Amino acid sequence: MVGACVKGHRLVLISEPISGSQHQVEKATDSWLKWQLIVMGGVVVLVAIIVDWLNYRSEVSTPETERGGEEGNLSANLTKELKNFTILKEFSWEELMIMTSDLAPARFRGEGSFGIVYEGNMEVTGARVAVKILKSGSDRGIKDYIAEVKSLSQLRHRNLVALIGCCHKKDKFALVYEFMSQGSLGDHLFKDRPLLPWEKRYNIALGLGSAVHYLQKGGNQCMIHRDIKSNNIMLNENFEAKLGDFSTARPVDRTRGPEATEAVETIGYMAPEYVQKGEASKESDVFSFGVVLLEIVCWKCVLDSELRERGLNLVQWVWEHYGSPSLAGRGQFSLRWRKKFLEVVDTGLCKDFDKKQAEALLIVGLWCTHPIAASRPTIEEAMDVLNFKKKPPKLSTQEPR
Repeated sequence: MVGACVKGHRLVLISEPISGSQHQVEKATDSWLKWQLIVMGGVVVLVAIIVDWLNYRSEVSTPETERGGEEGNLSANLTKELKNFTILKEFSWEELMIMTSDLAPARFRGEGSFGIVYEGNMEVTGARVAVKILKSGSDRGIKDYIAEVKSLSQLRHRNLVALIGCCHKKDKFALVYEFMSQGSLGDHLFKDRPLLPWEKRYNIALGLGSAVHYLQKGGNQCMIHRDIKSNNIMLNENFEAKLGDFSTARPVDRTRGPEATEAVETIGYMAPEYVQKGEASKESDVFSFGVVLLEIVCWKCVLDSELRERGLNLVQWVWEHYGSPSLAGRGQFSLRWRKKFLEVVDTGLCKDFDKKQAEALLIVGLWCTHPIAASRPTIEEAMDVLNFKKKPPKLSTQEPR
């Protein structure tokens, strides 16, 4: 060991020999430091292993262990996403259970592609409502839910089913609508229901046309429904028509042409270009509107089983009567032609209908279902004929192919 001391003006270095015990202490200290470094290194490695294991477990964890957090995030995200689109009431799941008596079978009113519908009553007022419960939390189902909330929260028209509120809590998704006591037009067409008198039928046609006109021309943005059919036309206690089910509706630019989308409409109501190319447009909605008009007059499904046995659908069958070869030389709208053409009108009416109105519905129905989109009328042109502001057009005497 080396020391130093000052004596007078001289620096004296003092060297002392290292004892054996001191040497052992220093050696032990070095050994302890080495073990400390080894232990610390081991701890670091162990922590890294634990972190990796936890990450792995998180990735492969079962849906049950993760569902709570994910569903909470989904609900919060939906609330945030829909915040700017809706001023609707947001119901809790418990409120819906009270309204529908815990989804009692006696409250069941129907089932569609989106979900199951129950009749409910508002807690305070007792007003009747329709509660549609999403079948599952699938990606498609959630997208349809979002689309319907966004669409209907921006639309207000007497011929559209009103959306009152919604629910998206955890894995529960539901929509609450005004109650339509007479069910759908499809219920009356295809089920064992009393036949609707002619006056109600014509008013339903006008109401549906008014709804389509509003979607295409009346709102801030053009909306295409993409699934206009009898089952989506709801009837209130006065048999006023209201178009519903906006899960497939999409806003489009009024100045642009058809847009390619996934075909979601029902076979028989789909325009040819929609079937072949997935091109949804105002014109494809007009086509579907025309099919429903023919169903209302003839009181037959577009894919009527008896007609299908003959290789025809409803549109083709009506065209046969409009352009019968035996009447090829007739003048437009002659008495002979009119008698033949009106044979397609529902026989259940026992000829108790307005012939002028029936003729208008049939011709507009054929006009709207022309296979070439550019040859179809606009919804304004169609409604002008139905409201007798303009005469029905002269269509080709040959069924279009």
